[in-house]
Amino acid sequence: MSDKLVIFAEESSDVTNLPDAKNTLRPWKVLVVDDDQDVHEVTKFGLKGLTFLNQPLELLHAFSAAEALKVLQSTPNIAVVLLDVVMETDHAGLDLVHIIREELQLKNTRIVLRTGQPGYAPEIEIIQKYDINDYKNKADLTRTRLFTTVTSAIRSYSEITTLDTSRKGLERIVLASSALITLHGTRELANGIITQLAALLSIAAEGMICFKQNTDTHTEEEEEFSIVAASGDLDPPSHDAIILDNNGNVQAMLVEAASKRRSIKNEYACVLFFPSECGNDMFLYLDIQRPLIETEEQLLEVFCSNISVCLDNASILDRLHNYAYFDSLLDIPNRVSLAKHIDQVMLEKIENQAIVLIDIDHFSEVNDTLGTDSGDELLRLVANRLREKLPEDVFIFRVSGDTFGLLGPQQLTTPSEINKILLQPFDLFGDDLTISTTQGIYILKDANISGTNVIKRANIALKRAKTVVRGESVEYTHEMERETHQRMLLLQGLRKAHAESELYLAYQPQVDIRTGKVNGLEALMRWKTKTGTMITPDQFIPVAESSGLIIPLGEWVIDTALRDIEYLEKRYNQQLQIGINISPAQFRHPNFLQMLQEKLDKFPLPAEQIEFEVTESVAMMDTDKVRDILQVIHNSGARVAIDDFGTGFSCLSYLETLNFDRLKIDKSFIDKMLSQSTGTHIPEMIINLGKDLKMDVIAEGVETEEQIQRLKALSCFEVQGYFFAKPMELTQLEQWLQNRPA
Repeated sequence: MSDKLVIFAEESSDVTNLPDAKNTLRPWKVLVVDDDQDVHEVTKFGLKGLTFLNQPLELLHAFSAAEALKVLQSTPNIAVVLLDVVMETDHAGLDLVHIIREELQLKNTRIVLRTGQPGYAPEIEIIQKYDINDYKNKADLTRTRLFTTVTSAIRSYSEITTLDTSRKGLERIVLASSALITLHGTRELANGIITQLAALLSIAAEGMICFKQNTDTHTEEEEEFSIVAASGDLDPPSHDAIILDNNGNVQAMLVEAASKRRSIKNEYACVLFFPSECGNDMFLYLDIQRPLIETEEQLLEVFCSNISVCLDNASILDRLHNYAYFDSLLDIPNRVSLAKHIDQVMLEKIENQAIVLIDIDHFSEVNDTLGTDSGDELLRLVANRLREKLPEDVFIFRVSGDTFGLLGPQQLTTPSEINKILLQPFDLFGDDLTISTTQGIYILKDANISGTNVIKRANIALKRAKTVVRGESVEYTHEMERETHQRMLLLQGLRKAHAESELYLAYQPQVDIRTGKVNGLEALMRWKTKTGTMITPDQFIPVAESSGLIIPLGEWVIDTALRDIEYLEKRYNQQLQIGINISPAQFRHPNFLQMLQEKLDKFPLPAEQIEFEVTESVAMMDTDKVRDILQVIHNSGARVAIDDFGTGFSCLSYLETLNFDRLKIDKSFIDKMLSQSTGTHIPEMIINLGKDLKMDVIAEGVETEEQIQRLKALSCFEVQGYFFAKPMELTQLEQWLQNRPA
């Protein structure tokens, strides 16, 4: 908005079809009150043809105080009352003065007492006692003196009225601004502006507010204005994007104001111009049916300055509303809007409705390999195709990153219908790209559930689908929510357990079966609640990994394990190797190596005594990155083992390309050595593979003498398992070590 909002252009408008030009100057109203007809005639003759402050005079006549009272009650804006003192009674005029000031509250009207019998009303006493503005003897009022008296009274009335109008106008502006600033949105504000402006000028609310897009594609004859608010006869049936072609006068004034980019006015209307920095200029057309006086123009300027603040607030509210309910990238409704639509569907009890969440599989790879611009373009292509192919009664939303939401009839949102639409290749900057999607479905049945909870349930189904198998769809069940709730409670409990030291490390010995010597220990995290309940690792470790809590927990494990092994070495003078499990989430963390080096520096142990155990899933990460991390670990002197070998990643080529030190045979393969004659095949293959690659091999989960003998026969001499010891707390481990022969 410009600093000076209301600057009227020169009145050279070419607007046609205006009413005939008349003397539209408002006359000064002067009421002559006297019971003598001759006085009326003389006054009329004395003031005939004269103008006062460039405006004509309008004489009103009353022949008694009672008649004058009726005129005063029915006629507004009487400037001067020429009042006789003696009429029905000796003090009828003086009594009327009291009524004018006290009962009618006409404080601005100038009262000039005229008397032909001065003795009945001494001048000094009257002026002191009554609120009058002048006192004249009828015999002294020549034409010149009458003109001077009336002119002086009118000038006084004009100045007082101007001040009063300004004061009241400013009060109205303050009140109006307070009222307008509470309105939400541009459309609501626009209606309020017309109402408040009409009240300020004391005119009927006949007007409209329009916006015009600043473009160079239209001539003046083709100017398009969109009405956002209108009142009175200008109120059309619809306010949305109307071309103003039904009222030539209004259109002409709007076009002129737009071309001059200034406010304009004529004797019957005005157009106020509000330039916009965002490209949508605002115009306020007001049908005033009379010229504006100078005071009103000044008030308009103040009023419009306040409007600019309100408009800024309304624009901010509109933008916030848009941000709150629409996705700016795809120009479709967002998650909040979806929740509101679901609430409305529930309220209207529309049957057979479903919500489907559609997640684009491996979308992050598009961003990583082709760039975020390609990722954004793919999202636009998906949104556009859904809009083009789905029926109108299926609503489309962007719920989050690469997840879309559909809300519509169940038969139109089935997985087969959606796949039919999305499996066709997309033209991504000239290249064909085929995508697959994973879908979570919730059928709207429970009328007592909110839109937010509906989305939550659909998201539970989507997460289950992504966990089970990508590219498929899963429909929500209550069992899924119960499981999710249990996981949430478990996560909350795990956070609390970490904060309150309910977690501890247990150590399982690793033994050389040829000599019985303890070569090392594996550190295993355990959780025992304050009530004594044990929570198994297969329950809480996946929760910790999926939530990211594994990062601080993993750091705590490393710190605790290194401190304990340092203590054992000093206490028992044994060089034990410590095996510490590293989660794939830890391995991927950007600060992993820095954290690792800090821990190695903190505890002055020989690095070769430290072995970090990772699962085969690490090999599925970026090969170069994994190789670099392993190299840094080996440079420190520490070792790296592959835990649960043979149960995960099927391609063994990573064993040659990545630098590992030891293979750990999973317990599931060791268990089969007892039940099948062929149960040794896989352990034998792993042992031979380790020999060929010059890697050490250790068997996990060894529980029986028979397993020991079979492993000896296969030349696997390092084992850990219940045959020797279960995982033990540090104090139990100390007792176990003390009871072992040297």
